[in-house]
Amino acid sequence: MNILESLQMSVTTLLANKMRSSLTMLGIIIGNASVIATIGVGMGAQSFVEGEVASLGSNLLFIVPGSPEAQRRPIIPPQTLVFEDAEAIAAQVPSVVAVAPQLNSSEIVSYRNKNVSTLIYGTTPELLPVRDFEVARGRFITPIDVDRSSQIAAIGSEAAEQLFGNIDPIGQDIRIKNTSFTVVGIMEPKGSTFGTNLDETVFVPVTAMADRIVGDTSPYGLTVSFINVQVEDEEQMDIAQFQVENLLRQRHQITDEDDFTVRNQKDLQQTTGAITRALTAMLAAVAGISLLVGGIGIMNIMLVSVTERTQEIGLRKAIGASPSDILVQFTIEAVILSLAGGLVGTAVGAGGVFLISTFTEFEAGVSAIAILLATGVSGGIGLFFGVFPARQAAKLDPIVALRTA
Repeated sequence: MNILESLQMSVTTLLANKMRSSLTMLGIIIGNASVIATIGVGMGAQSFVEGEVASLGSNLLFIVPGSPEAQRRPIIPPQTLVFEDAEAIAAQVPSVVAVAPQLNSSEIVSYRNKNVSTLIYGTTPELLPVRDFEVARGRFITPIDVDRSSQIAAIGSEAAEQLFGNIDPIGQDIRIKNTSFTVVGIMEPKGSTFGTNLDETVFVPVTAMADRIVGDTSPYGLTVSFINVQVEDEEQMDIAQFQVENLLRQRHQITDEDDFTVRNQKDLQQTTGAITRALTAMLAAVAGISLLVGGIGIMNIMLVSVTERTQEIGLRKAIGASPSDILVQFTIEAVILSLAGGLVGTAVGAGGVFLISTFTEFEAGVSAIAILLATGVSGGIGLFFGVFPARQAAKLDPIVALRTA
């Protein structure tokens, strides 16, 4: 008997037992759908995290106060960075394009009888190019505003809507900690980054922030929360980081442990990417267990099928079917079940990924490699777990089989 005849007989047998065949494929369907959906969601999560990091700006170094060890401890690090550090970096590190210090605080912003709790950024004009912010209307902070500690503010689009509604915010006065600030600009929508809604943020000159809102208690200068540093190009990131670290050690007269930490945006991207890839692999492995369970289900059903079809096997052997013919037919049946289940599971998983990308922020996608891998694995599982029942059927003695039947 040739392969085509065996294939035809296998399909006929499986179609004659539609319910049993469908239930046998269910484990493979669930396994494949889980693997496809998990990998798709993992790819979406990785893309989402990469987008969050990219939204911070390009070629950035982030300088935060406190040593790397202090960053890991659940305590507030000492405020060791000052505005003059940012000025020194801008002036003395040649590979740096722009430097934007930030002094942050969460405060209540008021306009007439409306109050909004939001994040206040005390910063400089350089924040616009460094963090890719844009002004929709009006203007942003200028160097003169910083020098004069001007009580002006540029506000995010959502903050403007919450405070002013249909009123034009430009020229209106808002109150922050009982201090009046005149709105001079409305920012373009930026969205959220790592859980912070930047469209609700209020931007004021860093000097006004220190003088009027949070106070400045450092004897070494105007304290800042952290410093954003934009490097000329990606290839100079490591060099710039080395130069910034050396400069700050000289300025802070450090001989032992650093009192600051420089974080590289490239390292942040690599770290977050590694985490999401590891989580995706772990979840895919867990989902893949259901493929193994589905394979065991195929083996069980095929063993039952051998028992039920003992008379058929004996009759076929009696009229000339060889053990290899029986082996091939039962193996083909197992592979058909697993491949069909794999294809249906792939369709279900792809549909789930589409729904996830439609109704969530994750731009989940279906990978062709994931489809080929899941379908190939399911076919391999059917072959692996189908061989044993097929060999059992091929070993049956025709006389014993007919007598048993």
